Amino acid sequence: MDERERALDAAHDRATDFFRTLDDRPVWPRASLDDMLEAFGGPLAAQGADPAAVIEEIARRAEPGLVAIPGGRFFGFVIGSTLPAALAADWLVSAWDQNSGSSTLTPATVAMERIAGQWMLALFGLPESASVGFVTGGQIANFTCLAAARNEVLRRAGWDLAEDGLRSAPSLRFVVGADRHGSVDRAARFLGIGRAEMIVVDSDAQGRMRADALERTLHGGEGPLIVCLQAGEVHTGAFDDFSTLIPIARDHGAWVHVDGAFGLWAAASPSLRSLTAGIEQADSWATDAHKTLNVPYDCGMAIVRDPAHSIAAFRTGGDYLIYSGLDPWDVTPELSRRARGVPAWAAMRSLGRTGIAELIERLHANAVSMAAGLAAIEGVEVRNDVHYTQVMFGLGSDEATRDLGAAILRDGTAVVTGAEWRGRAALRCSMSSWVTTAEDVDRTVAAIRRLVTD
Repeated sequence: MDERERALDAAHDRATDFFRTLDDRPVWPRASLDDMLEAFGGPLAAQGADPAAVIEEIARRAEPGLVAIPGGRFFGFVIGSTLPAALAADWLVSAWDQNSGSSTLTPATVAMERIAGQWMLALFGLPESASVGFVTGGQIANFTCLAAARNEVLRRAGWDLAEDGLRSAPSLRFVVGADRHGSVDRAARFLGIGRAEMIVVDSDAQGRMRADALERTLHGGEGPLIVCLQAGEVHTGAFDDFSTLIPIARDHGAWVHVDGAFGLWAAASPSLRSLTAGIEQADSWATDAHKTLNVPYDCGMAIVRDPAHSIAAFRTGGDYLIYSGLDPWDVTPELSRRARGVPAWAAMRSLGRTGIAELIERLHANAVSMAAGLAAIEGVEVRNDVHYTQVMFGLGSDEATRDLGAAILRDGTAVVTGAEWRGRAALRCSMSSWVTTAEDVDRTVAAIRRLVTD
């Protein structure tokens, strides 16, 4: 017990030191992968070391290779920070060491996950009877939902996938938008659906699927059908028109899936809820709590309207396993896993409905403010309509845009990440962190203005 306590004390001290330096440290790492391999490498020592000393060693060696993601000026990719209650709950999850696949084995953590799922369904306005499976992130959430979708649409076509496999199964129509996230393609690949088999529907200038194009695409087609829509395009933040698109897909017998990794959370805000109007009509939804809700990695959610469809795809056998109604391992690909839903429970409990809405609205307000500040810099173009949390910008040429992106990372004041949109290089700023303040936005805009001028 003494070793355990001393190691935990060392971890607490080093973590606290890290948080204290966030406001002043460079946001981007100052060491490369090769530097870190050298720092941590070498032959494994013959003799072990004191656990507390190991923690001190890790913190010291890792220091230059750490990214200030928990700070207020990390705007890269779509990555949130971690709320205090969620962070502390995650430490408890590791200390408790509960295998949270079974409600019989670990009732406390499974109960918290189930309640967290119920709270999310209420926040999103989704059917309260839906299943919520806690998975690693948006990627596996998409995979999990689409696995249930594939199983069910084939069943409707008279095919038992679990018994007969894919070899002679009916041909599946897999319909996606032109500006879908890459995790949808990757999930499809996991499921045996290749790029050449995807049916791609045109989108508008902001990346929203066009209703007329979807109608033309589906007209006259036959066979099992899955249509994938999107809540929050990763570059522009745009939302598909669910109220129009879902009925079109439904008229053709489709299972409708929504990739809402960060955008689904707009439904929890009274002022932004209109972005998700009609989304409740879908059959499945994927989202990710480490983004907008700001819980630690990893915490994605796969939501399926009818739990029976999840069970049909994922329930396993094993005479040594204990079943008790709907268990977590019935609705996800995993058997053994950590209780990743506990930090989500803690985050929502600490914020309440009002606090969650205020968090989402603050992220949106920060995005609007960032866009206004960038647009005021001579030579900078803001290239999207800022309706949610994404800001995309660039300079007049691709070369200048890429050079600016590299300069921002070298400068260290903030992090934005590069992208390509409509054949042009772009820089993308995602407002995802609860820590970000108006001062952080101002500091970032001032740094970019200086870099553009220089």
